[in-house]
Amino acid sequence: MTECRISEESGWTWIHLNGRIDSMTSPDIQQRIHETIQDGARMLVADMEQVSYLSSAGLRIFIMAQKQLQKAGGRIIIYRITGEPKDVFTMSGFDKLFKVVSSPEEIASLTDGVSSSSSVISAEHNGVSLQYIEKQVPPGTLIEIGSQEKLSGARYAEDDVETVNAGAIRFGTGLAAPGGPGAEHMQFFGESVVLDNNFFFYPAVKRPAVDFMLNTGEGPGLEYMFLHGFGFSGDYCGIFRFDHGSVFVSLSDLVQALFQASTANMLGLVLLAESKGLWGMHLKKIPVLENRPQNGGSIFDEEHFAEWMNFPVEPADINNIIAGAGLAVRDRASAPERVQGLLASDSNVHLHAGVFAREPLNKNIEKFDQELTRVVTELDVFRVQHILGQSLFSGGMVGIIELTHT
Repeated sequence: MTECRISEESGWTWIHLNGRIDSMTSPDIQQRIHETIQDGARMLVADMEQVSYLSSAGLRIFIMAQKQLQKAGGRIIIYRITGEPKDVFTMSGFDKLFKVVSSPEEIASLTDGVSSSSSVISAEHNGVSLQYIEKQVPPGTLIEIGSQEKLSGARYAEDDVETVNAGAIRFGTGLAAPGGPGAEHMQFFGESVVLDNNFFFYPAVKRPAVDFMLNTGEGPGLEYMFLHGFGFSGDYCGIFRFDHGSVFVSLSDLVQALFQASTANMLGLVLLAESKGLWGMHLKKIPVLENRPQNGGSIFDEEHFAEWMNFPVEPADINNIIAGAGLAVRDRASAPERVQGLLASDSNVHLHAGVFAREPLNKNIEKFDQELTRVVTELDVFRVQHILGQSLFSGGMVGIIELTHT
């Protein structure tokens, strides 16, 4: 009988294996390891001391785990493999692909790969564990785009569209569409997010699909069309890694922890996280004059809300990677009136995010930019949504840009 037991010790996740690892037992073991990685494990030790038999089908488990972990900056090492399993491992050349160790001291000598920088600061705020790097940079600038005044009545027209050059905002959020010939964009407005100049939008139509424009900053400038939203540019003054303790981290708690670690009054947020239950919403219809409620009411009125809004009744998108950009203010009531207008009446954060494929996330804060680029350019994206404060995450990273308002 084969056993697979998981434990945690000194920053490593141990996979204790016992018995045979072959074509009959490997699917269950592989699923258990996959779930462990999805739960956030990045540094794995496969304890092989009690393994009595290992086939080539069993070897495939370790290759699959290694591929998952390498994308996320992790690794799996092999511990105390002996006898015939060791012969199979060596004969297949796996001893050249994996680190093989035989003592706890060898494991202790290996770094955890989180960060090599001595400048990393550790802190905990209301149960949210943070590691971060601070940088001395000038503040960035927040710009408002268009207006939300006509949203509730669905009264937007072509004259309300504001054109934004792709180079004008590094990050942004709003109700937008890509530029195009004539007024074609009026048919495609939806929840949108700009991530390091890359534009993702989710048209508010019957059968939506995310479309996107990747922008390297080279060649002719692209244009984005906004009904309303905001954008910001600048350099990160801090890059944070966050992890959960006994419970997952909500967006609201994460923002509160960031403000306890930063003295700024207004922050631009760039979020990369692993979802453990996403509360997201998006428009079903484009809020233009021809779609407005016939009785002249608000799209947020109870009688119209279900027709206009896709609003969750339970959390979704568990284990997906979430990449988003948004604005947070320390005290909503003391923020300038125009900034308050960018936030919901009961919130101090406004964030849109793309929901990307289920893959492990590299949470090395020193590689934040590279990981953001990998996510937005290589992974499948399924929707763009306005993310609510009760959304939960198992961990991730946040880049923050201190903002001034013009």
